[in-house]
Amino acid sequence: MTFMQFPQLRDLQTSDAEVIVSGVPYDMSTSGRPGARFGPEGIRSASANLSWEGARWPWNFALDDHLNVEDAGNVYFKHGEPQTLVDNLEAHISKIMEADKSALTFGGDHFITLPILRAYAKKHGPIAVIHFDAHTDTYSGGTKYDHGTLFHHAVNEGLIDTEHSLQIGIRTAYDTEGHPFEVLDAAWVNGNGPEATLERIRKRVADKKVYVSFDIDGLDPAFAPGTGTPVSAGMSIDTALKVIRGMKGLNLIGMDVVEVAPAYDNSDITSLAGATLALEYLYVLAANQGAGGDYLSK
Repeated sequence: MTFMQFPQLRDLQTSDAEVIVSGVPYDMSTSGRPGARFGPEGIRSASANLSWEGARWPWNFALDDHLNVEDAGNVYFKHGEPQTLVDNLEAHISKIMEADKSALTFGGDHFITLPILRAYAKKHGPIAVIHFDAHTDTYSGGTKYDHGTLFHHAVNEGLIDTEHSLQIGIRTAYDTEGHPFEVLDAAWVNGNGPEATLERIRKRVADKKVYVSFDIDGLDPAFAPGTGTPVSAGMSIDTALKVIRGMKGLNLIGMDVVEVAPAYDNSDITSLAGATLALEYLYVLAANQGAGGDYLSK
């Protein structure tokens, strides 16, 4: 099964796809409940509930009329040897970058974002990041392979333009002294709403190249119970979709959706949320290329 029944990628060099979907079934870096290795499978499966639509609401155009997307399947690595995941994933994304395409990647735990950012930085230099999460993942006390330290390492490696980056939905403790990102915590987002959140995003990001990393635990467990480290009082899926949709006009160059662990969700709510967020992002890419608009703006 491919995401949204998009064609399978056969040859990256001859493909006319603008976006390449990849899965990374890896969860050896999680500190909570395991199971995110089944995230790519769950998201792809849940996308079957979305693929029958023509023009998806609230957009007034069909995605495949304006954006070519292909699914490359899953990134291979040796079980029990996380360095093979690091090496193979960075090489995989680097090839996508060299082909002048963008990546949409499904995790897997959040550690996978670090090798992805390394590949992106080789192509684009330091990039702006919009990071949705319950946790900042900037903790310095973790191990080499740790889904809570990836942004600590990414900042230290110079992969991120922190002056133009934000973390959204945070609702766990972190060291605020010298914290490099602007933080819009969950209480602020829930209290002020999507439009105020988007205003802060646009002001911070400006015209910089933007990578979006969406940890599904940025959503409240009512909307995403299937994850390894759920935290109450998060965003609703409605709020998150409005924020993603409102990123139209930003210079978006890539996205990942991580930490979907379907085993903790008996109704596929979390997988559906992940698939819907990813699909909404693709519609924004198409709209940025001039494909129609949406009914809400009329």
